[in-house]
Amino acid sequence: MRLATIATPRGLRLHVGGRTGYVDVADATGDATLASLQGLLDAGPAAMEAVRAASDTDGAECAPEDFGPAVPEPRRILCLGVNYREHAIEGGRAVPTWPEAFVRGEGSVLGPYADLVRPALTSRFDYEGEVGLVIGAGGRYIPADKALDAIAGYVILNDATARDWQRAATQWTGGKNFEGTMPIGPEVVTTDAADMSDAALTTTLNGEVMQSARTSQMIVDIPSAIEFFSSFTRLRPGDVIATGTPGGVGFARQPPVWLQPGDMIEVTVEGLGAIRNRVVAEQADLSDWRWRPPGSTAVGI
Repeated sequence: MRLATIATPRGLRLHVGGRTGYVDVADATGDATLASLQGLLDAGPAAMEAVRAASDTDGAECAPEDFGPAVPEPRRILCLGVNYREHAIEGGRAVPTWPEAFVRGEGSVLGPYADLVRPALTSRFDYEGEVGLVIGAGGRYIPADKALDAIAGYVILNDATARDWQRAATQWTGGKNFEGTMPIGPEVVTTDAADMSDAALTTTLNGEVMQSARTSQMIVDIPSAIEFFSSFTRLRPGDVIATGTPGGVGFARQPPVWLQPGDMIEVTVEGLGAIRNRVVAEQADLSDWRWRPPGSTAVGI
C-alpha cells in the first residue's frame, strides 16, 4: 500500500492509494481515529487490513501541492550519519566501525513538494538524499532477522543540513534541526510493496545528478539499523529512522555546492517515487543576531 497525508478542507488527512487516485482512510473505514498516520500505526494490524480493503476502491486525484509530510508528526527521527563508504571518504573521515547516530525533532519535517526554506542563519545549506524507515510495530531488542516486522513502510527524505552550524561544535544538533528542513514523502510505502535491500537512490540539483548509489551500499543495512537503535531505545509506532546519505553531497565538492534560492532539489528512490523541493530564502533580517557560527556570512533578508 501507499499511504499519503493530504491537505483537505478538514485539515491534513490520511489517504491510501486506490485503484485510481487517493482514498480518505477515515471516511472509507468509518473510523475517525484513522484520519492520521499516527492513528493508523497506533491501531495496529487489524486497522491496516481495513485500509488495505479501502485501497481497492476509487479515490480522488491529488495535486503535488496537496501532499503534506508523509509522516507529519513523527515521535522521533533517529538518524544514521556517515552510513555509506563514499560519504565517509569524501568528508575526510575513516569508514566508521560503529554507527554514527543523531536525532532530529518533529518540527524539522516538510512536505515532499513544499518550498524548502534556506535558513537565514546559514550560508552553507546542503542536501542529503536518503531512505527513511517508518516504524509500525516497533519494540526493543529486535534482531536483524525480525527487523522488517517492526517497519510499517519506507519514505524518501532529504536531510538538508546547515553545515556551518553542524561543524561549529562536536554535536550535530543545530545543523540538523532548523525548522522545516527535512522534506519527507511522498508516501509511506508498505514493506510488502517495495524492496529496499538494493534500490537505486539518486539526488539531482537543477537536473544535474549529484548523488547516485544503491541502498545495498549502506554500511549499516536496514535490518541492522533497526537492531542497533532498538538496543538502547524502544522503537514506537510513528518513529522515523533516517538511514544516511551516499557520497556526492555539496560540502565535499570542489568548489563546494550550496543550495541557493531558486534551486530545485529532487531525491528519487526506486520503488518509492520522488520528492522535489524548490529552495527559497527565509525572509528575516538577522544581521544583529548573535548566534552565528564562526566564518558564517549569512545575514538573512
